[in-house]
Amino acid sequence: MDFSSKNISFDKDGPSASSYQQEWIEVQDNLKQKVVLEDDFTWTISPQGSCLDQVCNVETLQYIGGVDVSFVKEDPSLACGALVVLNAYTLNVVHEEFEVVRLKVPYVPGFLAFREAPIILGILDKMKQKAHPFYPQLLMVDGNGILHPKGFGLACHLGVLSNIPAIGIGKNLHHVDGLTRSGVMQFLKAGESIAKDVIPLVGKSGQTWGAAVLSTPDSLKPIYISPGHRISIDSSIRVVKLCCKFRVPEPIRQADIRSRIFLQKFKGSENLII
Repeated sequence: MDFSSKNISFDKDGPSASSYQQEWIEVQDNLKQKVVLEDDFTWTISPQGSCLDQVCNVETLQYIGGVDVSFVKEDPSLACGALVVLNAYTLNVVHEEFEVVRLKVPYVPGFLAFREAPIILGILDKMKQKAHPFYPQLLMVDGNGILHPKGFGLACHLGVLSNIPAIGIGKNLHHVDGLTRSGVMQFLKAGESIAKDVIPLVGKSGQTWGAAVLSTPDSLKPIYISPGHRISIDSSIRVVKLCCKFRVPEPIRQADIRSRIFLQKFKGSENLII
């Protein structure tokens, strides 16, 4: 486990975050042009317990990185970014990295990535510089991919800037292109899709933004899957369904649990100051 801390902030007496929104919009628009929404990787996706790479000398997806950022309720500027790497076959955690930061960039709807992405990108860069053996082949992000008001959520941002295939997982549905939670739930209850646990999220424009998925047999609430970068919607769904012991896919669930625990320990240490 590796740990470091730093400050990410605007100048104390400088412009507010709102004054940066035009710049952020331009950055989003530029990065959006680089998003790839088809499978762009050399590995194959094999079921849990399969070892095709050992039997047939085929490269398979082995290491999935779960991404999450947790905050202290009493101090929302104190955040812990977590990258937890799981073995894709066993879903066991093989590596974890944390970084605690003091954020002075407020949350602005539609611009979550400008607050959270630098933390995760820093962790990934550190692992890459070390040529870490558990550097993830794919990122699973607690945040949306293209299922986003601007069509470019946190998973897209991280995927493009890290050049790693990325999948976005939303626990709630963004009302994009006429999509509504009530409409999705009606489809799920009616079982009107070919796969009754998967509802394609097709907007009024005709574009498919992702899918609502009941991730386990006893799930009552869907999760909302959308590609972030270098992976298709179909492959995103397939990978996520292989990773679900509970409603939330295991890479993200572990990143959430472990980041909260780490942050609580950090708060309780008198020797750690940021």
